[in-house]
Amino acid sequence: MSMSLDGFIAGPNETRDNGLGDGGGRLHEWIFPGAEGGDFEAAVARLRGVNRQIYDEGLSTGAVVAGRGTFEPANGWGGDHHDGVPVYILSRSPAPAWAAEWPNVHFVSDLELAMREAKRAAGDRNVLVHGAGIAHRAITAGLLDELEIHVVPVLFGEGRRLFEHLGLPQRELERVRVLEGEDGVTHLRYRVRR
Repeated sequence: MSMSLDGFIAGPNETRDNGLGDGGGRLHEWIFPGAEGGDFEAAVARLRGVNRQIYDEGLSTGAVVAGRGTFEPANGWGGDHHDGVPVYILSRSPAPAWAAEWPNVHFVSDLELAMREAKRAAGDRNVLVHGAGIAHRAITAGLLDELEIHVVPVLFGEGRRLFEHLGLPQRELERVRVLEGEDGVTHLRYRVRR
């Protein structure tokens, strides 16, 4: 999860058509350097060093769990988040018509089931949990093993915070790794202590 130094993962005025809120694209410039005009593939091809390592690790996962609030603004990643891995979307509603025929995308209404199926599908690889809402629920339910936060050197002042109103008692984390990426981003990985 990319986050501003003051804890925001999206800017203000977040909508389906403005999924990262106003100015929220800044949080992902470390992944897509120089992607003016939307040429994201060329931007990723330019990634080097630590940022490239982190990007590659994210795409080495064996399954994805996300919520509709992440899935729909991303247009469902065209039905393939990466490498044809299964994608489990937590939703109380059926898949929208535009995503209903994608074989790798599974809509499920239960978080524990989604996590269990994703872990089974991933085998010995990690499961990528995409989106703050799902991360909150997975932490609260004791289903999230690690957090990886990409702290971007910017202050938003307002928007959507990552860890606001978790609804759980204090939870201790164990630092696993700290990497200094290019362009000032710091990549932090923590294990959730149980």
